[in-house]
Amino acid sequence: MDLAAARLLLVGCGKMGSALARGWLAAGARGENIVAVEPAPEAAAAFAEDPRPVFAASLSETPAGFSPDVILFAVKPQAMDAVVPAYRPFAASGAVFLSIAAGTPIRFFETALSAAAPIVRSMPNTPAAVGRGVTAAICNANVTPKGRALCEALLRAVGEVVWVADEAQIDAVTAVSGSGPAYVFHLVEAMTDAGVAEGLSPDAAGALARATVAGAGELLHRAPEDAATLRRNVTSPGGTTEAALKILMAGDGLGILMRKAIAAAARRSRELGG
Repeated sequence: MDLAAARLLLVGCGKMGSALARGWLAAGARGENIVAVEPAPEAAAAFAEDPRPVFAASLSETPAGFSPDVILFAVKPQAMDAVVPAYRPFAASGAVFLSIAAGTPIRFFETALSAAAPIVRSMPNTPAAVGRGVTAAICNANVTPKGRALCEALLRAVGEVVWVADEAQIDAVTAVSGSGPAYVFHLVEAMTDAGVAEGLSPDAAGALARATVAGAGELLHRAPEDAATLRRNVTSPGGTTEAALKILMAGDGLGILMRKAIAAAARRSRELGG
């Protein structure tokens, strides 16, 4: 289905919900076909685009007769118990339910909505706000190829999409890409502190670290080579980069620290999911 014809019900228009709505509009969705259920008036006020979504403070205030093709839940995981059951009547209409909530498994939605409801569970990350996110997704057996394609188009409006085969893999996804931007931001912090320790001013060190990580990320995005090849390409034998990498790639270096960090995040994701 063309995004211009898709009828979309967005439940929650916070940072991620609004990023998705803006992505849909930029990808050709029509504002009058997007209804956002969001009680906070400032969420609606933040949209200066024309067209823009139709805002409703509650489900009861959505336009009469509006029958969505996709209902996307973008509220916090702890609010799901209170929010989701109200949308049970839409399960009979064939709407696909798309969730971006961390730690909320497909079985929760099948219980709250219907065992026959088409459910897509996804995990986007915060670079979606600038159209450079990556989202992993998985669907239950009730989702048709058409429904899956429409959900992929909605998620691809804010970045790349990767489908996983097993819902248990979402915990690893959460640990790698969902939490991953924070690791990169911390890398910039660490590089900045190290630059200051070597005599740079905080402003200079921060500007150098930030631009270096942003530029390296863009090069990685555009280059056909993998990360290992790009690393080797900038590492001259006996040079400064090699000296640094001997520390970072040592047995107790960045590799083992990252494995421990991602394992901790994945473990916490499993705990949150019950």
